[in-house]
Amino acid sequence: MERKGVALVTGAAKGIGRAIALRLAKDGFDVCVNDLPHSSEALDSVVKDIQSSGRAGSAYLADVSVEEQVKKMVAHVVETHGALNVMVANAGILPSITLSEISVEQWDNLMAINARGPFLCYKYAAAQMIAQGGGGRIIGACSTSGKRPASAAMGAYCVSKFAVRGLTQAAALEYGPHNITVNAYAPGPVDTDLFAAIGEAQAIREAISRSVPLQRIGVVEDVAKLVSFLASDQANFITGQSICVNGGMYMD
Repeated sequence: MERKGVALVTGAAKGIGRAIALRLAKDGFDVCVNDLPHSSEALDSVVKDIQSSGRAGSAYLADVSVEEQVKKMVAHVVETHGALNVMVANAGILPSITLSEISVEQWDNLMAINARGPFLCYKYAAAQMIAQGGGGRIIGACSTSGKRPASAAMGAYCVSKFAVRGLTQAAALEYGPHNITVNAYAPGPVDTDLFAAIGEAQAIREAISRSVPLQRIGVVEDVAKLVSFLASDQANFITGQSICVNGGMYMD
């Protein structure tokens, strides 16, 4: 298969990020993956899986909340692979804590990762795409919680994902004239390690499944398929959207 371009996926050592990276490789992209240093072994395993599918892959250890690290990561991707055509700002955290309980330090850390991280990824990916010409795709990790609060215990997380939705809309306006689309995926409950931390009890999982019209919790491939579409030519007239993938749990 002819190479479709170069994609970079953050937070890709496991879960949704890993599934997105492997799906984009299957679609024909060379895929660069990112995560924190403590996930280096898992990240190397993702690269091996990408290469096994016949695409080029490489790993980058960086904290997406640190500007210089994001800037260098994008530069290294271009140096290694020659371009950057798709940025998937997937990295994020999911704390279960109320607004009354969260400390200022915890709040700042959450916003640094979930809001500043996507901002920096959007900013430096767009700068590269504009410089090289030809447009591009920027895709961020929103959430159903970025459209309505899922529960009182996730108030701060909800705020961070509303920020991603606003960022996505603002970036779509700014980068549209350069033929860069900017969209986000907004999952509901997805069966990952992050979800397991808050939905470990079987009774909780069953209750959540009953609240979903399609009567199940999502799987990572559900999200990866949406990202695959948003990264494709078929989505070239879609921008500024945060698209739900939640089995109908929330409809907008």
